[in-house]
Order: sequence, then C-alpha cells, then structure tokens
Amino acid sequence: LSERQYWGSDLQLPKIPFEEIMYNDESAYKWLCTLKKVGIVLLTGAAARQGELVKLGHRIGFLRLTFYGPTWQVQDKADANNVAYTTGKLCFHTDYPVLQHPPGVQFLHCIKQTAVGGESEVVDGFHVSNKLKEQNPQAYQILSSTAVDYTDIGVDYCDFAVQCKQRIIDVDSRGQAIRINYNNATRDTVFDVPAEKVRPFYAALKEFNDLLNSPEHKFAYKLKPGDVVTFDNWRVLHGRQSYQSGSEVTRHLEGAYADWDVVMSRLRLLRKRVLNRD
Repeated sequence: LSERQYWGSDLQLPKIPFEEIMYNDESAYKWLCTLKKVGIVLLTGAAARQGELVKLGHRIGFLRLTFYGPTWQVQDKADANNVAYTTGKLCFHTDYPVLQHPPGVQFLHCIKQTAVGGESEVVDGFHVSNKLKEQNPQAYQILSSTAVDYTDIGVDYCDFAVQCKQRIIDVDSRGQAIRINYNNATRDTVFDVPAEKVRPFYAALKEFNDLLNSPEHKFAYKLKPGDVVTFDNWRVLHGRQSYQSGSEVTRHLEGAYADWDVVMSRLRLLRKRVLNRD
C-alpha cells in the first residue's frame, strides 16, 4: 500500500459512485485504498433513505456496534443526549475517544440537507500533528504523553457509563502519530494531572487547536442527499457549521462505524481478487 497523502485546504476530495463500489470489485478496492491513503472518500448517488449504510456494512463485512446503535441518526432532537443531535456548530473532533478502542472508520450518509448552513469541515489530523511537531516539539510531546479523561453517560441503544483515558495524539515507537483522540464534548470535568502540568497542557492544546482551525489546513464541503462521506476516524477530524432549527427536521444524516481490522480484511481480499496476488 502506498504512503499516506497529506492534505490541507487544497484537498481534491476523492469521489466514487456508491453503486460502483457496491457491485464492482475494482471500484471497491480503489475506495478502500484511497480511504487508507488520503483518509477520506465521498461516495455519491446512494438512495436518500435510511438503510444504505447497512448495505455498505455488508459490502465490507459488518458495522461496528456502539452505544448509539448499529447506525444512528444525526438530526435536531428536542431531548438531545449528544451535541451532534442539535443544530449547533460542531468544532473539530474525532468520534468516540471515550472508548478504549475508538471506531477506525466513520460513514455519514446525507438523507436530507438544510438550505442554509450545515456545511461539513474536515482536517487531516496527521498532517497537523506533523506541523505541530515542527513548530513546537514540546507541545507535541505534551499532547502525545498526557492522559486525558473522557466520559460519556446516558441512554441510547442501551444505558451506558463509559470512561477512559487517552492521549490526544497517540504515537508509535518512533513518535509518529497513529491516532488522534480529541473530542471536547466528551472530555471529562476531571483532569487527573499534577496542578503544574495543567497550564502547559492547555497551552499545547490551544496551539494544536489553532492549527486545526487554520484556513490553510481545513477543508469545507456540503453534503447533498445521496452522498456518503467515508473517512478515517483515527486521522481525520470533522465538524459542521451551525444551521437554523425549525419546526420540522431540515437536515438528516445517518451514521455508522466500522473497525479498521474489518476494512483492511476486505481490502486484502479485494486486492487478491482484483490483482490476483497477495
């Protein structure tokens, strides 16, 4: 598999028709290779109704079940148990860092889109981590070594009380970023570090956050009904612009997750079938 391709606001968003990846092995192989390499691929032309992600799950193997269900509906809900289920702006985040093993891949299928607002934003977390490492090695060191508390308590698919500690930048033995774990919405009020480490941590986090939000790094686009955005949840942080709430639901996305193990398994099988080799 070829090396990662880093990107900023200059991203040429890769697009493949949904039907093609469903029924054509070469297209499906291209999809998963690009997902691994670039971190994001837009599938176009799916039906604008619920259930398309279940089909996508069957195509790769199976979806990852979480406390929000096998698939979940992102829309304005009166008694929202999650900030995503409102009309407010969502700052850059990765999903579910409160799980010991956060989902590797995320799917968001646009069923209904609001006329004004609701744009999606993405940023390459690995690219930004590299930038931070160049710009301020100390800040990088802090974010890749400080354990941050995450918590999520509520009821959805079933009742849950989840807690865990994650480093915001997970690194391998060579100090290379392998996973970003960053979601302010589920960061705990408890921060279990010595008092003198608090300020340096927040200074480092602010620098990382500023880089994430810098115009040269973030890419914005607007999903249309039938679009399915698929992205690496360990690498790509995502957010959305706010939109007007009204008496009826004006924006509806269906979401789902898959684990990288399942995705990589399908990629290997497709490679064997398409290229007739291991």
